[in-house]
Amino acid sequence: MSKATTIKEALKRWEDREQQNSLTAKDIDLQFQWPPIEKMDATLGTLVQCERISMSTNMIEKIFGLSGMKCLKVLSLSRNYIKQISGLEAVAETLEELWLSYNLIEKIKGLTTLKCLKVLYISNNLIKDWSEFNRLAEIESLEDLVVVGNPLSEGLDDPSWRAECIKRLPTIRKLDGEPVVNEEPQL
Repeated sequence: MSKATTIKEALKRWEDREQQNSLTAKDIDLQFQWPPIEKMDATLGTLVQCERISMSTNMIEKIFGLSGMKCLKVLSLSRNYIKQISGLEAVAETLEELWLSYNLIEKIKGLTTLKCLKVLYISNNLIKDWSEFNRLAEIESLEDLVVVGNPLSEGLDDPSWRAECIKRLPTIRKLDGEPVVNEEPQL
């Protein structure tokens, strides 16, 4: 098997393809690398202007190297091998969207530092405990959540699942791609 693509190599390919300098780019796509990226590293910290980066569909196991990404608003890491949510402290004041669907995440710990997080896609992971789900209530800015496809939802029909999630997160506006409608009668 070929050795993994490094962040530096992936950025060079992106620069050649897009005819842009990654150091000044706002939107960078590093998904579907071949061979896949296995490690995030400090090279990411040089992307000081970057507002959105996608590294989905690789083989990344750990979130790392975001120090210096002072403008990052959207981080897409879906379809990787991430087991733990950590390493986000450096972007806690700016990150608005975090895409982590189709990983190996069991625990939500690590998200509560994200002060501006509005969108969280964490479907199809390994979250099985409601106590973990309840941690999401600590993220006051959270509006849009996709969490279906975790063991947590097994055994619940769609209306029961939605009702349970909304009961635990009453401020959520969109759940699993569907708007949350306030069912209270109007006076």
